[in-house]
This record gives sequence, C-alpha cells and structure tokens, in this order.
Amino acid sequence: MLLGRRTLPLCALLAVMSAWGFSNIGVKDLTASSNGGDPVTGREIYVNTCIRCHGIDGKGALGIKLVPPPADLTSSVVQNRLDGTLFRRIHEGKPNTAMGAWKYSLSDEEMWDVLAYVRTFGVESRDQP
Repeated sequence: MLLGRRTLPLCALLAVMSAWGFSNIGVKDLTASSNGGDPVTGREIYVNTCIRCHGIDGKGALGIKLVPPPADLTSSVVQNRLDGTLFRRIHEGKPNTAMGAWKYSLSDEEMWDVLAYVRTFGVESRDQP
C-alpha cells in the first residue's frame, strides 16, 4: 500500500512532464497570440536578414547552393507548423544547416514580426491557382 501512495504522485508528475515535453504550446505561443506580430515590420526585417537564403518569395534564393537547401517558406510543411515551432526555429536555428540562431541578433518581438510575415507566404500560395 505504501508503494501505491508513492507511485501515484510520481505517475502524475511524469504525465505533466510528458505533456509539457510533447506539447507545442509554451510561453512564446501565449505571447504570440496576444500580439500576433506585425507582418509589415516583419517584411522589413525579412528583407534585411532572411532574403539572402530564403529569397524574395520565400522559396529559396536563386544562385545560392546551400546543403541542405533553405526551407521553402511557402510549403505546406512549413506553413502547417505551429507558431511556437517556427519561432523556436528562428530563435535557435537548425543544427547542421545554414540556418543560424537569430536570438543573438533579433529581439523576440522582431522574430514574431518575421513569423507574421512568413505566414503571408502561405496565404499567397493558397491564392494562386
């Protein structure tokens, strides 16, 4: 019986930790949903920082050969990701790729703005025949 009393709180703790670990909802998502980011400001930042690799249209810059190639920001693979997931990718970068961590150069607000602009690529791609 004593073992059962200790096991229950441990199981509850593990369940909560698992939910946190596998959830895509975090503090950053809550912040994003409150202000959403500004796509107009995000476009300006994108043009100054992201366009070299991701191109003007988000599909990758012509003439640059990176291995692996930069993500196509218009693709459903990117556009279907949660905001928190994309924010973390911008913030932390992607290991073994040219995508570096922007946390050293951009504020959280600026990254949310870029993300809001990147979301416009998905709207544009859905509007095209």
